Amino acid sequence: MFKASRTLLMVIALSLVSSSFAYATKVVIDPGHGGSDSGAIGVNGIQEKAINLDVSLKVRDLLNAAGIETAMSRTDDRYISLADRIAFSNRQDADLLVSIHSNSHTSSSANGGLILYYDSKYPQASYPASSEMIYYSPISKLFAQTVLDEYIGTTGLQNKGLMESSVYMVRKGTVPSILVETAFVSNWNDATILADESKRKQIAQGIANGIIKYTQIIFPDTVNHWARESILEMNKRGWLSGYRNYYQPNNPLTRAEFISLMNRVFDFDKLESIGTNESHVFPDLSQKHWAYQDVMKGAKLGLLQGYPDGTIRPDTPISRGETAYLFNLLIKASDNNTRTSDRFSDVPSDLWSAEAIYALYDAGIINGYNQNEFKPNYTMLRSEMAVLLDRYLKTQK
Repeated sequence: MFKASRTLLMVIALSLVSSSFAYATKVVIDPGHGGSDSGAIGVNGIQEKAINLDVSLKVRDLLNAAGIETAMSRTDDRYISLADRIAFSNRQDADLLVSIHSNSHTSSSANGGLILYYDSKYPQASYPASSEMIYYSPISKLFAQTVLDEYIGTTGLQNKGLMESSVYMVRKGTVPSILVETAFVSNWNDATILADESKRKQIAQGIANGIIKYTQIIFPDTVNHWARESILEMNKRGWLSGYRNYYQPNNPLTRAEFISLMNRVFDFDKLESIGTNESHVFPDLSQKHWAYQDVMKGAKLGLLQGYPDGTIRPDTPISRGETAYLFNLLIKASDNNTRTSDRFSDVPSDLWSAEAIYALYDAGIINGYNQNEFKPNYTMLRSEMAVLLDRYLKTQK
């Protein structure tokens, strides 16, 4: 079991994030311009600010009817600075931001709809994006593409594609954000469409359809991720969850998350004691901690002890070596299989976690970091944990 001399390894705890998965449920809708800022003036005299507001109100009503909560940066004809719009959005605890505009161009032949989003591949040192928008860049792109596809499909307008924009509304917020350019007021055909009430309903429907479709994507931050299939399978089983509607696959797995997850998978109450099951009081584990019960069950089972100073450190990341060691203990408790091998240059036979690492490797449950190394001291990622579980289940069939 965990001996004090086995340095780092002792302890560990919990599962994958305590909150359960939920689709995006709140969207900030930002009608562009307003008040003294009329926006572009169309070739037929329409004012962009009025078109933006009308379409935005329609989108709001459609989303509300679909059960999606909304917040409007403005609901009447008033001026709001860009900074105040972002500040409003940040206060809403929302999932998405959609700014709605109408386009204009010096060429009257320019027509169609396009969507702007911030792409971190094109940073501007003199005009930096918020750290959140840098992080959400690929998610904003997915959001933009999803809305664009539905928008063009619904309206039949010319598809002008996506634009990796640096505009303020998609650059400075804290949630995935897009700016929809519905059509060109500088083009006669587009301006005529924008001036038509029935056509504006169709435009709003296209935007709403895209937003609704996006909210139905499970863990959009795992789209195109190498571990997505495993993540979705483990989520389907009810073992893995995320934060709001994101899984955060490249984030470290914490000790608390790991132990909570192991309790879900193996059900500690049904296992025989693994080691010494003395009573534990961990000074850094409050009874109010979300994983308190899981950690204490792990300690009672004999799976967990603490660091030499008595702490359990539930919110610190767990290493790949520790994960293998504890997971192998639980497998032994349930099926008593033991395997040995030798492969990784950084896992000598006398390493405290070597037996577990090689047993799991030989069983096809865990892989190396590369062909020759396991990196036992590297942090275990949430995506890696999902794949480990998926492979384990396959060995049980």
